[in-house]
Amino acid sequence: MTQGPDQAGPDTAARRPLDLEGARVVVAGMGVSGRAAAEVLAARGARVVPVDDASDEAVSSAEYLAGGGLARADLVVTSPGLAPHHPLLAAAAAQGTPVWSEVELAWRVRVPGPSGAPAPWLALTGTNGKTTTVGMLESVLTAAGRNALAVGNVGTPIVHAVTDPTFDVLAVELSSFQLHYTHSMSAQAAAVLNVAADHLDWHGSLEAYAADKARVYERAQLACVYNVADPRTEQMVRDADVVDGAVAVGFTLGTPAVGQIGLVEDVLVDRGFARLRHTHAAELGTLDDLAALAGPDATVPPHVVADALAAAALALAHGVEPAHVREGLRAFAPGHHRIETVARQALTVDGRSVDVSYVDDSKATNAHAAAASLGAFPPGSVVWVAGGLAKGARFDDLVRARRDRLAGVVLIGADREPLRDALARHAPEVPVVEIVPGETGDVMTSAVAAARTLVRPGPATGTTVLLAPACASMDQFASYAARGDAFAAAARAAVGEGGERTGGRA
Repeated sequence: MTQGPDQAGPDTAARRPLDLEGARVVVAGMGVSGRAAAEVLAARGARVVPVDDASDEAVSSAEYLAGGGLARADLVVTSPGLAPHHPLLAAAAAQGTPVWSEVELAWRVRVPGPSGAPAPWLALTGTNGKTTTVGMLESVLTAAGRNALAVGNVGTPIVHAVTDPTFDVLAVELSSFQLHYTHSMSAQAAAVLNVAADHLDWHGSLEAYAADKARVYERAQLACVYNVADPRTEQMVRDADVVDGAVAVGFTLGTPAVGQIGLVEDVLVDRGFARLRHTHAAELGTLDDLAALAGPDATVPPHVVADALAAAALALAHGVEPAHVREGLRAFAPGHHRIETVARQALTVDGRSVDVSYVDDSKATNAHAAAASLGAFPPGSVVWVAGGLAKGARFDDLVRARRDRLAGVVLIGADREPLRDALARHAPEVPVVEIVPGETGDVMTSAVAAARTLVRPGPATGTTVLLAPACASMDQFASYAARGDAFAAAARAAVGEGGERTGGRA
């Protein structure tokens, strides 16, 4: 970690003060964040030009560029969906026009909160676990009596939240897309949960993707939280330019050293912020406090424990007491499509009864997330429903690491070839059924029916039909949520009157 003033560099122009009153601002992309940005800009007197290639309410980027409008623009505020090589953003970069994310705009327009200063940000990013962690963090902050809200890449657009003077603190989930064009944010505390290859079609390389994730640590005021099991995140902290006095705190599933938060048997403990951390560990809670997040076997998956530790570290950096960490984790209600048990039944297979659980983890949209999901179940117990839009990813490492979990695989989606090839190379003994688009009608009805044919008597814990696609959903579904809903509906229909149709987690 380095301390000191910001140095000149690529972001210098983007960090310069800009009076929004009367400024000509292009809002590129009129989705949820774009509309929120346009509203806030207009309220501050900016002349907003909406540009969107898929909206009748805005000019297209090609038309705008052809008309020469960008030459007169003072600023571009971009949607996270637009990659840097998009013609509009590339043209802005070429002519030196500042490009901000909605997050950068939000940082610039913050209003004073109850303390008289803008609400501090507790910011986090990572390839996986962001939404669960930011939800846990919001719950802990609320338990501590703060008026807090989870914002950013989840829920309320951050540019709306920062203009509400009632919030004490914001729990801010940030994607690599949002961070790419964020130049001056200074979080009170920041965390990177993990880094694995994802969105390489947007960033161009793993190195560029990781560099954008690392931006969350820049100018951190009090603490940089990193994953002890992911050395890349620790190196990000070492390389970050932070406020003088900020500390590095690691989270680990093992026994924590001084300067870390971790586990001692089934107890979550703090040796990163506790006053007597050199000789004692402060208890934050137990695994029983995370029981609402347990899988079908009543065990809390390791990656969920890691998320809880990261949330605890950020909350402690803000000054929350350990008792409130326990209270907040216990109160946290997980969202849908994250290792959510949606149905159960007893199937008779080869004359034997097999307990089958149907688990929706549609949020596992990349290999790293799918590996964590599969790792939450016993060896030989999973019929894996996988596939979708691969985004250029390969799956050899995933299959190699988790083939011991597989009793069978059902492949769905447009990009089945990368998964098919990885399974053939590294798990040739595992039976695979492919659901071919266009030939099967309802894809999830067919997938669940195929999965049931792969269930075999085996582990005493039963079998789990797990939707953990390792791929994006947009090839066949509107979103990962729509994909998960379709799986849940198909599973509940399949179990019929003889099964249990659950509405939440085990």
